[in-house]
Amino acid sequence: MLRNRAALVLLTALAPAVWGSTYFVTTEFLPPDRPLLAGVLRALPAGILLVLLTRQLPKGSWWWKALVLGTLNIGVFFALLFVAAYRLPGGVAATVGSVQPLLVAGLAAGLLGQRLTLRTVLAAVTGIAGVALLVLRADARLDTLGVAAALGGAVVMATGVVLSKRWVSPAPLLATTGWQLVAGGLLLTPVALLVEGPPPSSFTGENLLGYGYLTLIGAAVAYALWFRGIKALSPTEVTFLGLLSPLVATVLGWALLGQRLTPLQLLGGVLALAAVALAQLRPRGASAARSVAEPAPAEAPADVPAAPAAAPAARGRAR
Repeated sequence: MLRNRAALVLLTALAPAVWGSTYFVTTEFLPPDRPLLAGVLRALPAGILLVLLTRQLPKGSWWWKALVLGTLNIGVFFALLFVAAYRLPGGVAATVGSVQPLLVAGLAAGLLGQRLTLRTVLAAVTGIAGVALLVLRADARLDTLGVAAALGGAVVMATGVVLSKRWVSPAPLLATTGWQLVAGGLLLTPVALLVEGPPPSSFTGENLLGYGYLTLIGAAVAYALWFRGIKALSPTEVTFLGLLSPLVATVLGWALLGQRLTPLQLLGGVLALAAVALAQLRPRGASAARSVAEPAPAEAPADVPAAPAAAPAARGRAR
């Protein structure tokens, strides 16, 4: 049982690790200043592909539930991330967004009846401190609207994660994932056209390679792993794994882009990993108690941490 749970956690952690590569792919392969287009081309084709593969459409209440979850986890989250990315340095946006585990823990206590423990709060505070040291700069400027957008993105994603646990989908995981990617992509399409205008008339081979990676790996595979984790683990355990995104983004920047790592950034990385590990620890007897106390998990869907492909400035929160 312990080995199975460890394997599940590691597989779920692959999703935010993949999302952490979004910054590198965005800056090195995609057209500049097109984060919303990247979001649309990431979510919509992936969702359509999964729907075609599973050949299942929503039934009954799942028409509006898929729309709500896709809106929260993809459509609105991507849009708010875009605003935060352009009005704030990426470090500020990532630091504000790192409050998401604390928000999820609070919402899970209210909507799912899960206990909000001191350990969870300490892990959340440690994670915020770690991300701040990892990506925040001393000369970072604050913008009221940008901070509100970053916080709003964390709120809508946290709400989506908890509702994903509360609402049980009767369909297979890939079908439910596809519905919400389509819903989020369709919602984001008119926003992208309004803000960024029509897409470029042509794409380079590098552009197509980047979009292909984001669609197949960053959306279809990563979201399926993420939603599977939400189904089997508690929302709080899953959302802490999102702290891996800014960590992976920073490591890739150092390894592939020649960016310098400072001792404070290294300390921040250690704190972020410590927060993730602390959140996964479970007291003895928790498995049996959890099976009785927790509601049945859902097969619904988040940087996005989302993330959704965001503007290059939002490195730490790209999902």
